[in-house]
Formats: sequence, C-alpha cells, structure tokens
Amino acid sequence: MSVDGLLFTFGSYEWFLHQSIIIWLVLCVIVTSFLCYAGSKLKKADPTKAPSGLVLVVETVAEFSMNVIGVNLKSKTWNYLPFMGTLMFMMVLSNLMGLLGLQTPTSNMSVILTLVVCMIVMIHGTDLKLHGVKGKIKSWCDPVPALLPLNIIGDLAFPISLTFRLFGNMLGGTILVMLLYLFVSSLLPWGAVFFAVTPFIHLYFDVFAAFMQTYIFFTLASFFLSEGADVEEN
Repeated sequence: MSVDGLLFTFGSYEWFLHQSIIIWLVLCVIVTSFLCYAGSKLKKADPTKAPSGLVLVVETVAEFSMNVIGVNLKSKTWNYLPFMGTLMFMMVLSNLMGLLGLQTPTSNMSVILTLVVCMIVMIHGTDLKLHGVKGKIKSWCDPVPALLPLNIIGDLAFPISLTFRLFGNMLGGTILVMLLYLFVSSLLPWGAVFFAVTPFIHLYFDVFAAFMQTYIFFTLASFFLSEGADVEEN
C-alpha cells in the first residue's frame, strides 16, 4: 500500500489499483447510498409543504441537472435524467477531490476511457434504437454516400474529443496546483507567505473548474445526443 494506491499480489501476478480509481469506486458507493436514502425521503415527503433539508438538496441537484441537459433534450429530458444526472453528480464530486489533496478521478485515463465508452454507447445506442441500422447508415451517407467514412469518424470523434477535453483540463489543473506547492515549499520558510494565495488557486482550479467542466461536458453531450434522439423543437 502507498499514497498512490493499493498493490494486490496474487501469486506471481501483481495488480495496482491507482488512488484515483479507489476514489471513484468509493464515490460510487457513497453516491449510490445517498441516492437510495434520498429516494426514500422523497417518497415520504409531503408535496403540499415546501421542501427542506435533504429533500431540498436533492430537488436542487435534480433541477440543476435538468437545466443543464434540458436546453438540448427538451421534452425528452426525463428519459435521460437518471443516467446523466447521476453521472453529473459523480463528476462534480470527483472534480472536487483536489480540495482534499487527492488526485481527481477525471484526471485518470482509465476513468476517462470509461466515460468515452459510456458516451458512445448512450449516444449511438439511442440513435440505433430509434432509427435502426438502416437509418443510421442513411444518416452517415447524408448528403452523399462518399461522405460515409468521414461521417463515421466524426460521430466517433465527438464523444472522444469531448471526454479527452475534460481529461486535459482536470489533469492540467492538478499538475499546476502540484507545481505551485512544490515551488512554495522550495522557498520555505520565506515562501510561507505565498500560502496566503493558495485558497484562491484552489477556488479556481478545484471549485470553479469542477462545476464549469461538468457543465460544458454535459451541455455538449446532451446536444450531440439530441441529434439522434429525435428531440422536437419548441
């Protein structure tokens, strides 16, 4: 065991579980438990009274999630809110792990590749479900069949580029904060005065970036999803 993660040994085989993966798995357990408990509270809540406490928190989170993806998904927002809202909640919490001095899971390539697969399956799976294989091929051949290879590459490139954009921003923020602390530590004891500005650094790279990157990710993801989900314009 080390600060970077856990090393499991099975005979001659070694399996290293990185810190960021452990954090993501722990968050999965925490979020699942929280949502199950919150769901029971919502069922018992009196709809004639103003929400308070945990019910108010859950409704605020749900409303925020709906506002992010509802701009593009419109009447079909409820169809995708359980999945995208939960993932959105998970992403914000994981992005905030930098405040605890931990590596954010979204700065780990394994987590990012998982997000890539999830986005591709959800976006193109929805398109195939609604239009079938023939409809999907027809859309790839629009406006002319010669564009088929380029349209396929474009469809696959969008969720991949979207996810790697998140990876680059979160990893870049983690590296910059780490370099700042290394620089300040090298100037101790005179450099201790620089610790006064570190809260503002965390405010931007850990708090502002956590919400902003999540907002951008799901706004763009819901836009691309809406193209294959037959979302009707108001």
